[in-house]
Amino acid sequence: MAVEAELTATLRDPNHVRAKLAQRADVQRATYSDTYFDRPDHGMDADGYELRVRVVTTDDDRHVLLTYKEPPVDGGQGSKPEHETTAADPDVLRTIFEGLGLVELIAFEKHCENYAFTEQGRDLLATVVEIPELDGQTFLELETQAEPEDVEAALQLIRLLLAEFGVTDDDLTSESYTDRVAATRR
Repeated sequence: MAVEAELTATLRDPNHVRAKLAQRADVQRATYSDTYFDRPDHGMDADGYELRVRVVTTDDDRHVLLTYKEPPVDGGQGSKPEHETTAADPDVLRTIFEGLGLVELIAFEKHCENYAFTEQGRDLLATVVEIPELDGQTFLELETQAEPEDVEAALQLIRLLLAEFGVTDDDLTSESYTDRVAATRR
């Protein structure tokens, strides 16, 4: 079972971080249109599960990802077992989920700058994220795949890299984008 070992930070100096990342990889820009589904009582979300349909749009591509995430394995910091596959049509997925009794929990758009690179034998993805509804806030997600027994070592590498980018432990956040966006809509 693969775990997405990930830490997310709120950036104080996004341009500094972008410059550091550009030294490691070329940027790939994309827009993610994310829709999360849940049971009507929102029990999946409350228990740490996620069911997401993501439409990824770049200058020359559009594809759909279906993702199911289990609760965090790292004490709630965000490293979750993740199961993901491609799909052809997000509307068909919506019809299936609604037919199964699920409801839309929340939907929003993310503007992402992705930097893929390898460090210490690990493939990493750094994503600089801006969400229009969270105007003025820029985030950094840094992630790699790990086996459950290797999550802590993966997170140590991520923390080391974050420090190189000028991101401190005080910048880390475990608050989800879904919760942040929902709060702005209330």
